[in-house]
Amino acid sequence: MRRKPIELAAVATAAVPGLTPTAVSSAPDDPADFDSALLLDSEGKRWRVRSPRHAEASARLETEFLVLRAFAPGIRAELPFLMPTVAGSVRLGTLSTFVYSHLAGSTRSVEELTAGPETLAREVGVALAAIHDLPRALVSNADLPSYTPNEFRQRRLNELDQAATTGKIPPALLLRWEHALEDVSLWRFNPCVVHGDLHEDNLLVEGQRVTAVTGWTDLRIGDPADDFAWLVASNEQDFVDAVLAGYTASRRDTPDNHLLRRAALSAEFALAQYLVKGIAAGDPGMVAEAEGMLETLASDIAEHGGQPISVEPLPSPAVAAGTATPPAGSSAVAGSTEGASGVGPSDGGPLAGVPAVTVFPVPAEPAVSVLPVPVQPAVHVTPIPVEPEPGAGNDADAKGSDDTSTAAISIVNAKQT
Repeated sequence: MRRKPIELAAVATAAVPGLTPTAVSSAPDDPADFDSALLLDSEGKRWRVRSPRHAEASARLETEFLVLRAFAPGIRAELPFLMPTVAGSVRLGTLSTFVYSHLAGSTRSVEELTAGPETLAREVGVALAAIHDLPRALVSNADLPSYTPNEFRQRRLNELDQAATTGKIPPALLLRWEHALEDVSLWRFNPCVVHGDLHEDNLLVEGQRVTAVTGWTDLRIGDPADDFAWLVASNEQDFVDAVLAGYTASRRDTPDNHLLRRAALSAEFALAQYLVKGIAAGDPGMVAEAEGMLETLASDIAEHGGQPISVEPLPSPAVAAGTATPPAGSSAVAGSTEGASGVGPSDGGPLAGVPAVTVFPVPAEPAVSVLPVPVQPAVHVTPIPVEPEPGAGNDADAKGSDDTSTAAISIVNAKQT
């Protein structure tokens, strides 16, 4: 049951001894997970209350409490923004409610942020860079999740499989996301500390400055693109470019070339995650809302193309409708020579050995043999006859299927595997 702001004020008095609220108002938050309120006490101080609506949300708040304790004063002092401080907590049944000291600034909608000055957009980029440059030991010492690029990609593939089993994801989106996740070149990035739940409600702004960052429930080491998903979802390219400029200028590491592509994937895939979450929670309203957003996204992509994600183009509809899927990163289909050099057994996938051009068999004369007609190569090369040298026959017999010379050994460069 949802708690009203006045009820949260009463809970806060139990969490913080001596707190006497004199005014209370609702605060923006994730309504599916938390009830929140802003308090004003008798001394003029402000407080924020966050109360979880279910056990998973309560666990996230407890994780955030551990995260905030891990931020030593020296680390906080180097950040260009303020962070929350837990003033107290109280356990109601199995759920824990937390009270935080108030931070200067206020939240703004995405529309207000994108319509703001470029200086503010760059400030958002500077804040992002500061988060991603945090020492990785901060996460590992707090025993929080850490993913390599391949582990992160595999995790997303598993989530995609789970979403596909619902039968509620439009096929075009499944194909688009699967193609992006199998495009290995897209997933070459340097893992870093990631906020994990960054969006407009977790940024406090005052004037043209980002004064504070809140919502530290999903801190981890992973893909920096996840913190850009909400920016890409705004569809305001000038704003995204300005944020990226501030981010690039402030980061110690140069961002990888596919950062925004993966951010677009993360923004789209968040709808599938929302759907799965709604089904798990048994919330028909969430499920219906997620289905509607997914259908809208699929229609928009079909009509306008959507944000670019994969480096390689999607396979043609003819291939997509077949029983097999072309290998990731391959744009070659039968009847086309484009991208032929990128197809081969090393690419993996069920069609890795299919040539990029259509090869027609040479017509054979009728024969009594029932063996299939052998397929001739696209270019037939006739060997130049060579007269056998004396003694050559014995050598040829010696080099059959049991040839042990170095020519029969395939050399694999281990550094390239």
